[in-house]
Amino acid sequence: MELSILLLVSVGLSMDAFAVAICRGLKMKEFKIQNIMIVALFFGFFQGMMPVIGWFLGSQFKKHIEAFDHYVVLILLVLIGGKMIYESVTHKDACDYACKIEDAPKVDFKELTLLAIATSIDALAVGITFACLNVNIFAASLCIALITFVLSGIGVYLGHRFGAKHKNKAELLGGVVLILIGVKIFLEHLGVIG
Repeated sequence: MELSILLLVSVGLSMDAFAVAICRGLKMKEFKIQNIMIVALFFGFFQGMMPVIGWFLGSQFKKHIEAFDHYVVLILLVLIGGKMIYESVTHKDACDYACKIEDAPKVDFKELTLLAIATSIDALAVGITFACLNVNIFAASLCIALITFVLSGIGVYLGHRFGAKHKNKAELLGGVVLILIGVKIFLEHLGVIG
């Protein structure tokens, strides 16, 4: 997988975490760097771990789907992207839960773990597509984790500073990016584009 495509997938996947991070920033009564780092670490870790799990699962049945793996990749990326677009339009996502949580003087690790898992389920499915595409999963998961870490930290800061005005636009963009990547991979496999 080309680095530019991997970066786009990483950004697309991180948009859920970015949106929830904005909501967590909204709930912070005071700006604390260590809270931003904890939120970013949780989201980055889970976003990076889930593709590895998905890749291992996908590798188990890869030989059975090699003849139509490009369809699997297209369907998974379109479904994930479509879900993100739907959530951005209907406002039904993990951010709804995150915004209802009252601010506490310390970070609630159980709550943060649930949010990080909820925002990284899509990355599990992308890991399955990575198995079909023979992607170096460790490099890919590291890229996803780092980009999610950075964008989540930025999200917490922006949420605290400016509010959740652009949360849904970020999710919409992430969904569109994933769908376009799925279509590109599919068309490349068919030989329509080079």
